[in-house]
Amino acid sequence: MGDQEEDFSQLPLPDRFTHKVWKVRKEGYEAAAKEFEQAEDASSPVFRPFISDSNLMKVAVADSNVAAQQEGLGALCSFLKHGAGDCATRTRPVTLGPIVEKGVPSTRAGVKQNALEALMLYVEITKPDPVIEEIMAMFGHKQPKIIAASLSALTTIFHVFGVKIVDPVPVLKALPKVFGHSDKNVRVEATNLCVELYRWLKDAMKPLFWGDLKDLQQQDLEKKFEAVKAEPAPKQERLTRAQQIAAAAAAEQIDQGVAAGPEAEEGIEEVEDEDEPAIAISVNVLEKVPQDFLENVGSSKWKDRKEALEAFHAVANVPKIDPGPFDDIVSALGKCMKDANVMVVVTAANCVEDLSKGLKRDFTKYKGRVMGPMMERLKEKKQNVADALGAALDGVFLATSLSDCLEEILEFLKHKTPQVKQESLKFLIRCLKNTRTAPSMPETKSIADAGTKMMTDSVATTRDGGAEVMGTLMKIMGDKPMAPFLDSLDDIRKAKVKEFCDAAVVKAKNKPKPPPAAKAAPKGPPPAATRKVVKKAPASLGAKKSAPTAAPRPASPTVDPTPSPAPKSVSRPTPTSRLGGPSKSGLTAPSGGLRLQKKLAGPGGAPTPNMASPARRTISSTSISDTDAAPAQPKLGLGRGLAGRSLAKPTQTSTHDSAPPAAALSSGLTAIERAELEELRTTKSSLNTTIDDFRAQISKHEADINALRTHEAELIEERTRNRLTIKAKETQLVRARSDAEVAEEQVQRQQREIERLKRELARSVRATSPPPADVSDQIYRDMSANGRITPAGYDRYESARASREAGYQRARSYMTSPSEEKENGGAGEFGVGKGRSPGRFERRGSERGVERGSEGSRAESPRVSGDGVRGEVSDGQPIESWRRAAEVTSQLKARIEQMKARQGLGRPH
Repeated sequence: MGDQEEDFSQLPLPDRFTHKVWKVRKEGYEAAAKEFEQAEDASSPVFRPFISDSNLMKVAVADSNVAAQQEGLGALCSFLKHGAGDCATRTRPVTLGPIVEKGVPSTRAGVKQNALEALMLYVEITKPDPVIEEIMAMFGHKQPKIIAASLSALTTIFHVFGVKIVDPVPVLKALPKVFGHSDKNVRVEATNLCVELYRWLKDAMKPLFWGDLKDLQQQDLEKKFEAVKAEPAPKQERLTRAQQIAAAAAAEQIDQGVAAGPEAEEGIEEVEDEDEPAIAISVNVLEKVPQDFLENVGSSKWKDRKEALEAFHAVANVPKIDPGPFDDIVSALGKCMKDANVMVVVTAANCVEDLSKGLKRDFTKYKGRVMGPMMERLKEKKQNVADALGAALDGVFLATSLSDCLEEILEFLKHKTPQVKQESLKFLIRCLKNTRTAPSMPETKSIADAGTKMMTDSVATTRDGGAEVMGTLMKIMGDKPMAPFLDSLDDIRKAKVKEFCDAAVVKAKNKPKPPPAAKAAPKGPPPAATRKVVKKAPASLGAKKSAPTAAPRPASPTVDPTPSPAPKSVSRPTPTSRLGGPSKSGLTAPSGGLRLQKKLAGPGGAPTPNMASPARRTISSTSISDTDAAPAQPKLGLGRGLAGRSLAKPTQTSTHDSAPPAAALSSGLTAIERAELEELRTTKSSLNTTIDDFRAQISKHEADINALRTHEAELIEERTRNRLTIKAKETQLVRARSDAEVAEEQVQRQQREIERLKRELARSVRATSPPPADVSDQIYRDMSANGRITPAGYDRYESARASREAGYQRARSYMTSPSEEKENGGAGEFGVGKGRSPGRFERRGSERGVERGSEGSRAESPRVSGDGVRGEVSDGQPIESWRRAAEVTSQLKARIEQMKARQGLGRPH
């Protein structure tokens, strides 16, 4: 076993990273971290296996063993610190997820610390947006501890790098989701993150999420914010890799005594003096402006005008405004500057300030509509009006520039009202102090002339303002450019200008252009004794173009005996040698621009006067013809170095011809040239390696693109399925609604059918009930011979009447429901009794027999309740039948009475 453990240390690092024994993996991680730290530079071969196969680092940071995971995260940190930028970009997609999910939430302090350091290094080296997106992806995790750890990691990142490096907007928009989490620890970490963001952003962050929080959460956060407001402004604690390089370069320039360039200084000043908020959400103000704004602004009542302007001020008071057609609104605000009511003027000035600060550069085109009226209204002596107008003018200046505003300012410095002059001078002084661009010389002359004139004014305040303008301008431009303008002033005024200059604090500095470089003196001719005629040679590889040569000099008597043919083409130039720079090549371009000439001194000859260094060695060469064959070697067997070689591929014939000179040239290389050759070979090898790495990276990116395309196709397919499912559900819902409507129609149709059947039943009952019997026949039959009606006739009459009443009662029983009978007080005289069958009726007349006289007539009449005829139903049909029955009965009774009256019969007692 011991031999096997010794063999593990001999394994390559990639094999040890993927070993099944955790101790071997742990030792491999430690060894890799040491090798990364001991690497000479970022291009060391030790980094290549991990760049080409980024899954090795993924295995390390997600190791199942906690001790090994800690060392794996340490190896990743060392890999990122000492490696190049591609070390971070290649490993970031596969390592961020395991780091956030398994490293940051770990209970082991070393694992958590290394995980946070790895996240910091990714933010430091690469763009922070992918890191923040990967951390925010854990907000939807099912384990609360992972969400809380992610929020804590974001808090640390914002605390270290600030909101100018890391964009806080996505995090702010996601805060309401984590504030609504059920776990207390998640809400606590969300509160800490919110407080950290408030340290950087203050109230500018509230519009993004504040309205989605509960009132109690807002109150708790306000209490936390109160403690943060007293703290000083936070600063970035850790620099990114780009910032570190810039800082190192600046420190190197300082050490060498070289001042930073003007552009660098301007960039530093802009960063230091940046007053804009870190985030600014653009708002579409035009959509929120009331429809009747222009109408109310032009109202004759000052309260309507003031209320309209206040409403617009409430809408436009935002950090950033979407550009739009504000022409009518700005024109209306310009007219309000002439309003007789000062409150309207103040509110209109506030609106102009809001627009200028929100639109920024887009407000430049509206400057001419409001700046003149505002400066004209500076004659108002009330301080609140002057302050509002001054703030609005400052906003206009910040949205434009000093050059844009200077013409109108100088015009109002000539105003006849002293108040306007004084306020215009104050505005000009503020512009000079806040401008980031120094005025041009014509502008400087205009400002200085106006300031000099103001210093001779009769009002002391105006004279002091003119002196302050001159002093501030002198602070920007310097003493020398301002000297001509101060010569006309006396010593007292000069002293005052100097005093204001010393006290002024400005943001712009005049940076005079450096003087143009002095042209090189024309090179004199060399001594006649050492002058040689050198024939023109083709452009040498490795030489840059130099300045055109001076006029040709007279030729020397010494002439090269070997002529060379005229060149046919121009050879391609090669990169300049590192050891032999352009200044050492000695090449000059001919006037034609097609050939280059190289002057070299022969062996033992004196150096030419145009050499940059007197100790530089000189080499003489003959002209080299630029033909299709390989260039001829220089005379006397002396090599010209690598710069004299052509990169053109020689033909077979030229190779045979030039083989001996090439061997001679190779044998004649100096140590410097050999070193240069080795350096070029090393550079070539490094470039080939870089090309291979780029090719591998391209292949990896192509694979990632294909994977993303596949994922996109899956998402599109899933979205299509979801849409089809939704459409199917909608179709089912429509069908269900249609079925419900059909069912309702059927129910209504059945109810109508029931009502119709009831009516038919009532009609059928009336049709089947026995008709009223004609008792006249019986009466006549029962008459005795003497013409009188016998008692038997009366009995038959009474029985017929009783049968008719029973038929009517039967019809009532069909038409009357139990509820109606209950409401009418029972079954009635002929109704169904309680506890009896519905088909059996009870007749009181049958028990008592046939009664005569008033009792008989009382039995014949239907019983009437307080509501009308007994047995009445809602449809009114039984009532009509009873009326007919009553009429028939009354007719019969009348006939009987007539008959009795004629026959003289009386009612039996």
